[in-house]
Amino acid sequence: MSGRQGNKLPSNLPQLQNLIKRDPTSYTEEFLQQYHHYQSHVEIFTFQPDKPSKELAELVMFLAQVAHCYPEHMANFPQQLKELLSYHHTVLDADLRMTFCKALMLLRNKNLINPTSLLELFFQLLRCHDKLLRKTLYTHIVSDIKNVNAKHKNNKVNTMLQNFMYTMLRDSNPTAAKISLDVMIELYKRNIWNDAKTVNVITTACFSKVTKVLVAGLKFFLGRDEDEKQDSDSESDDDAPTARDLMMRYATNKKTTKRKKKLEKAMKVLKKQKKKNKPEVFNFSAIHLIHDPQDFAEKLLKQLENCKERFEVKMMLMDLISRLVGIHELFLFNFYPFVQRFLQPHQREVTKILLFAAQASHQLVPPEIIQSVLMTIANNFVTDKNSGEVMTVGINAIKEITARCPLAMTEDLLQDLVQYKTHKNKNVMMSARTLIHLFRSLNPEMLQKKFRGKPTEASVEARIHEYGELDAKDYIPGAEVLDVESQKEKGGTQEEDGWESASLSEEDNEDGEWIDVHHSSDEEQQQVAEKMKNMPIEERKAKAAAVSTSRLLTQEEFHKIRLAQLSKEVNSAPGKAAKRKMIEIDDEEEEGRGELLSLRDIEHLHKKPKSDKETRLATAMAGKTDRKEFVKKKTRINPFASSSNKEKKKNKNFMMMRYSHSVRTKNKRSFREKQLALRDALLKKRKRLLK
Repeated sequence: MSGRQGNKLPSNLPQLQNLIKRDPTSYTEEFLQQYHHYQSHVEIFTFQPDKPSKELAELVMFLAQVAHCYPEHMANFPQQLKELLSYHHTVLDADLRMTFCKALMLLRNKNLINPTSLLELFFQLLRCHDKLLRKTLYTHIVSDIKNVNAKHKNNKVNTMLQNFMYTMLRDSNPTAAKISLDVMIELYKRNIWNDAKTVNVITTACFSKVTKVLVAGLKFFLGRDEDEKQDSDSESDDDAPTARDLMMRYATNKKTTKRKKKLEKAMKVLKKQKKKNKPEVFNFSAIHLIHDPQDFAEKLLKQLENCKERFEVKMMLMDLISRLVGIHELFLFNFYPFVQRFLQPHQREVTKILLFAAQASHQLVPPEIIQSVLMTIANNFVTDKNSGEVMTVGINAIKEITARCPLAMTEDLLQDLVQYKTHKNKNVMMSARTLIHLFRSLNPEMLQKKFRGKPTEASVEARIHEYGELDAKDYIPGAEVLDVESQKEKGGTQEEDGWESASLSEEDNEDGEWIDVHHSSDEEQQQVAEKMKNMPIEERKAKAAAVSTSRLLTQEEFHKIRLAQLSKEVNSAPGKAAKRKMIEIDDEEEEGRGELLSLRDIEHLHKKPKSDKETRLATAMAGKTDRKEFVKKKTRINPFASSSNKEKKKNKNFMMMRYSHSVRTKNKRSFREKQLALRDALLKKRKRLLK
């Protein structure tokens, strides 16, 4: 029985493979026999490499499966396979080439090949005109580099591969260059190769002559922040109750004071939980990791000026340059006149170009350069000959540019723009008001007295710094509201007493009416206002410096400082009537102006524009149901019966019916006859209703 089984083994490779994996030593002879077969097939293959060979493919996969069982015999097998692929990959049969690649992947998974040499070979194979092979290799390269860096960063392998990638991006084959770039971008997104070297290798793709490679490189630098936002939005807890669930729970139960307070408390807990669950992103955006952003931006601008690509590619180049200039505060003075050429209302994607102009503005750009951009926008957009939407977009763009570079705004231009506060179009009026509001906080002196509003402590202190001026403070602004010595324990006991009294009053009045509870923030605000009212400016600065240098401040103390700074925007200036008594401060309010602007900042319309006729018709048609349900249904007892004489009469030709009695009498009825017929019909209808 065993003899017959042994005779079958040479032809039944899957069975032999199974037996070898169970007991390698017992089947060494059978293995060597198959290995010799493989060597003879390889010799035949070298004479005709373009010829398909099913036997060779089966033997290669068999040997790859059992290679770990006989390491001494199979020492040269991986190297031989690599040589066969590197020498003959252009003429090899597609199926046989795929088999060789899968065998090498199998050997790599068993850690029988060095990853560096194999991955270099696979990158070379990306030049093959085989889409399925390229896709398989791409997946393996990404997963293999991920596994190499799974436990710790393998810097030796990473450095060698990154250097090789640098040459691959300049490869003459555009497909190989594009897939190599895709591999690097994918590894960066997976936080495997998220270092500066990877980013700076990808920067070379932005100067590629191949459009696909160029666009992929630009998208990488432009899309990183959006990807992070999407990831943080998508990672939400499905099991946790949402705000909608809590609101529904409250709406369905009986409404009492106690339940309302419970709902408010639950909403606060939910807010805190969301903040805790939010994953922290420690890696910087790719734009921050560029070694020489000034040189990179200059080269991109030179490429943009000589670019003959589609308009969309030009827009991407402009976007990247504007982001580089804004984030790194670069000096690229030729960019602004280039953008100015496109600032016309009829220009395609003009709102995005206005956004790029705003993004490229910063405080270190000389005001004269930005002034020319502002005057172009004002002359082309903010004129009465344009529509309200165009004027609104222009004023919004001017507002965003001046918020980043306040010195660029001239007093004459500001006075002209402020006059649109009384414009008949609501969008123009509101955008002019936002500009006024901006300069109330930046420099109220530039506004006319009637537009300055009631002066507050913050507006009195506000001023625009001179060009290149740095306002460095040796103290924390607002720290004067704190005591020099920490009184943490007293504050803690007071808070506890306050909470106890509040909770007791809640228990006593569970089903009663609303209770007036004093919040700690209100009391703090009153104390801060009284304390700071009569203190001179020099004494404030001295106390703030003493507090800042005496100890490390706690989170609660920083909250008090922030409270005092915000109260300055509300408290009236000395000698003026109070503007508002109290303000409520939320922790999520007043987020700083981000590095990047959104298109909504430019396109923001306060009033929804009126739809055109086509849009209204489309909406009306979408709301209409199928008219068939309103059509009178034919109720016939037998659906297969023939039509009646009455129905036939309707379909008859008029020339056949013109001399009939019914037609002739119908035309000759007098007005009186019609009156009588109507009277009879109404009487008949009335009798029928009374029954």
